[in-house]
Amino acid sequence: MTLDFSILGRFIDALALGLWTTIKLTLLCIVLGTTLGFVIGLLRSGANKVVRAALGFYVELFRGTPVLIQLFWIFFCLPLILGVELSNFVSATIALTLYMGAITSETFRASLRSVGREQLDACVALGLPRRAQIVNVIMPQAVLRAAPTLLSNAISLFKESALVSAVGMADLMFIGQNISNNTARPVEVLTAVAAIYFVIAFPLTRVVTLLEQKLLRKFSA
Repeated sequence: MTLDFSILGRFIDALALGLWTTIKLTLLCIVLGTTLGFVIGLLRSGANKVVRAALGFYVELFRGTPVLIQLFWIFFCLPLILGVELSNFVSATIALTLYMGAITSETFRASLRSVGREQLDACVALGLPRRAQIVNVIMPQAVLRAAPTLLSNAISLFKESALVSAVGMADLMFIGQNISNNTARPVEVLTAVAAIYFVIAFPLTRVVTLLEQKLLRKFSA
């Protein structure tokens, strides 16, 4: 076959719209999932065994099952259980947020353990309330130590977001598939879609590497 990438010029606006949808969904789920992950990581570091066990089950469930299965279950099964209709955007947001919360909770749990016990003892000695300890002492250090892994998780989520096309959400992958089917040019279109994901994800992976090296030098100094 003869390759003709010039046909992509007719679909730049559609691909740009799909990319914008993908970015919006990813950013929303990153914010919600990271917040959820921090709360879960904090609770799993507590003394309540029941809470730790329940949250541990949730984390292992979402880490141990394919994201596509999670997405399908929330899109097709959850509405039947709750008796309500969920749009593909809401279903995708719930699925990716829960997945992001599960993987980031482990990151935060590890970073929380790395915060020195003497700092917590100092907070108690100064009479700081629990909320002030978390917001002013624990959270900044935990986020800083977890930053490289959190960014890696965010990049992974950006790539995993392509799965939402399976439930009919008009993201970059969904629009790319439609263009491919309508033009009978899968090589050109899907190559372009892959290139867009790569152009966004690759520079971010380099940022993660540089940040990780910088933090390692800082903590080893």
